[in-house]
Formats: sequence, structure tokens, C-alpha cells
Amino acid sequence: MTETVVGILGLLCIVAIVVTLFQSRTLPSIAFIVFPFILAMVLVLGGYIPLDGVEAMIKTGFSSTAPTAALFVFSVLYFGIMTDAGMFDVIIGRLMKLVGNSVIGVTVMTTVIALIGHLDGGGASTFCIVVPSMLPVYKKMHMRPTTLLRVSVLAMGVLNLMPWSGPTARAATVLGIEASDLWSTLLPIQAFGIVLCLAHAVLAGVQEQRRGAGLNGRLAQLEGDVVLDEAAREAQNDLARPKLFLFNILLTLGVIALLVWDKFPSYLPFMLGVAASILINYGLDSKMHKKIIKLHAGPALMMCSTLMGAAVLMGVLTTSFDASGAVISAKTMEIPPDATLSVVRCLANIIRDILPGALGQQLPLVIGILSVPLALAFDTDSYFYGMLPVMIAIGQGFGVEALPIAVAMVVCRNCATFISPMVPATLLGTGLADVDIKDHIKHSFLYVWGFSILCMLFAILLGIIPL
Repeated sequence: MTETVVGILGLLCIVAIVVTLFQSRTLPSIAFIVFPFILAMVLVLGGYIPLDGVEAMIKTGFSSTAPTAALFVFSVLYFGIMTDAGMFDVIIGRLMKLVGNSVIGVTVMTTVIALIGHLDGGGASTFCIVVPSMLPVYKKMHMRPTTLLRVSVLAMGVLNLMPWSGPTARAATVLGIEASDLWSTLLPIQAFGIVLCLAHAVLAGVQEQRRGAGLNGRLAQLEGDVVLDEAAREAQNDLARPKLFLFNILLTLGVIALLVWDKFPSYLPFMLGVAASILINYGLDSKMHKKIIKLHAGPALMMCSTLMGAAVLMGVLTTSFDASGAVISAKTMEIPPDATLSVVRCLANIIRDILPGALGQQLPLVIGILSVPLALAFDTDSYFYGMLPVMIAIGQGFGVEALPIAVAMVVCRNCATFISPMVPATLLGTGLADVDIKDHIKHSFLYVWGFSILCMLFAILLGIIPL
């Protein structure tokens, strides 16, 4: 079986997953397991990899996602406990006083919180800050959670250009320069992107207003007063602990601070937070603790199963082997000539073979336009360590410098980072917002793509990307 066939099979696998999810044929976790496993068996039958290579692929996928799975479980439990204890009711009340009935104010506030929250470059921590705090406000205002995610991911994509963020650091490594040097080139584009995402927030607010969102909007009249429903439910809620609000808010700030500090595994702050919150809010009562855990076990299991399925997907698509059968890290740029390339590296080579002859000098522009669709098929490591060196090598043959290619790929790929199912933080965000991954992609994809093209055109106007 040739590498070209492997790349085509990988593309068919990805298309099958996307089509199945968009048609609501099954859950993401099932699609992420079934199609990649079928692909792996085809590779075995075709003689491309040995049978024990499948085991290595899946183990490789799980080794990178196990910590994130623990983060998913305990973050869902933690924010569920905080919701039960009534912490968010107080926050929501104060936010509502600030924005009043302004739907546009809510979307702009969401963007500002996402921009500030993503200064550390961590997608998981940003979702944990933005979604739990703003989702109840969106529900009160009869606004769609998909809009919350879209507004958030565009802001996060712009801030993801910071030099300590993963994509910029990876691209700088490939270029052989300091991340701060690359960032100085990206800075004007980032400034433009911040203005653009604030403008998009206003647009999103106008769209929600036209739907009838707002405390006194048409949807509130048709669907009932959410505020009254929640107040009545709170009166009957024996889990609320309003007197412990200050403790709960300080505990939450502490959990987020530990997460941002990044000196411990990402799941540890939430594990400690769950233990502290359940003991302080509900005392030494095992029956009450069991009740709390059961209330949130369903969402936690759903998110965790989705991530475990994604581990199979990423393992099958991104694992390469050397001549001895040992796994080659996805971060490896120089692959030995006798290596068995991963599916996505084979796909990257197909793209390499298709692009050069027809496009030549316009390579940065073309790869920038294609970056958002490609983000759905490539994880971050494979994209920057696998695809970027290939594109730079192609550009050299046509006299195109490496920097414009890297800028186009970093800027445009960053816009799409948090709509990609290959990025674990995306699954966390959709899980916290209780939105299907397919709905998130459908609602955000064209906006993200257009956003990335506008950023690239701005880079062209500045001369950063030559025409």
C-alpha cells in the first residue's frame, strides 16, 4: 500500500466522520472510534502497518489525552457543584445589572473575558473561565450557546498568537527563530484581529437581537421568563449554599490561578477543588456526596467518552513508526527515509504534490486559505511539525521565503484552533456549553474562515505576506 493511498484513505476517514456527525447518525465518541479503527484494520490488511502497530497507535493517542480526560471529569464535577451551591446565581445577578437588557453588551463582555482569560495561552483554562460564567447569562437572555462559543473561540484564536502559545512556539521552532521574534511580526495582525473580534461580537449581538433574544425580547415572551423559573427552582433547591458564596468564589479563583500557573498537571487543581468544595459546602455526609456526584456523572461521562474516542482518532491518524517499529513523536520534523509515515503526514505529502506546479509563488496565500479546512483534519503538532516544513520546502523551490508561509499558516490556523475536533480543548468547551461538536462547527466554521481570510488580507496590505 503506497503513501498516497494511505493519505487518501485518511481523508475519506475524516470526511466520513464529519458527514456522520453532521447528519446526527451517532455520537462523536462512537464516530471517533469506529472509523479510525476501520482505517487501522485496512492499513493492516494492506500491509502498511503490522497488527501490533494498531496497539501502538491507540496507546500513543491515549498517552496524550489521559490527563485531559481527568481534567474533563473533574472540571465538570467542580462547576456542577458550584452551580448547585448557587455561586453562579450571584455572579449572574451582578452581570445582569451591568449589561441590563443589552444583548450586544453580553456578546462584547464575552469577547473581553475570553481575550483576558486567554492571555496565558491555555484553551482549557479559558473555556473554564468563560463558559460557566457566561452560559447562564445567555440562557436568561434566550441567546444561543453556539453564539457564546463562536464569540469565545474567535477571541481565543487571536490571543493564541502570543509567543508562549503552542502554535506560535511550534512555528518558531520550525523556522529556527525565537518565538518573540516571530510574534513581533505577528503583532500588527493580532491587533487587527482583536478589533475584528470585537466587531464580530457586536454583529453576533445584533443577530441574537433579531432572533428576539433579551430579557424582554420576543423569545422571552414566547418561551417564558427564565429569571422567574430559576428563582422558583432556587427556592426549592436544598443544595444552595448562599452563605458560602465568598468561600466558593475564592476557591474558584484559586483553582483557576493554579491552572494558569501551570506548575501542576492541569487536572490537579480541579481534583483539589472538587474535594474542597464538596466537603465545605456539604459537610462530612457520604450520602450527600454521592447524590452530588450522581447529579453530574452523566455529563462527565459523556465528555470523557468523547475524548477517549478522540484519542483513538488522533492515535491512528498521527502515529509514525521508524524502521524498528518504534513510535516517532509527532513533534519530530526530520523523519527518517525508511520510516512508516503517519496518515496525516501522507496526506500532507499529497497536498505537497498537488500544490506546487499550479500555484508556485502564491503558496502563502493558498495555504492560508486552506488552513481553516485543514484544521479539521490535522492536530496542532502534525500541522506545524509535519505540514509546515513540507510547505517551506515547496516554497524554497519557487523562491518563496519561509517566514510568509509560516505567518499565513500560524495566523489562519489559529483562528480555527478551537473549532477543530482534533484539539481536546474544543471538546471541553462544547461539553461545558452542552453543545454538540457538529453544531459548534456548523455555527462557527464560515465565520472563522472569513475571519482568517480578513486577517491574511490585512497581512498582505502590510506587506508581511507578499503577493
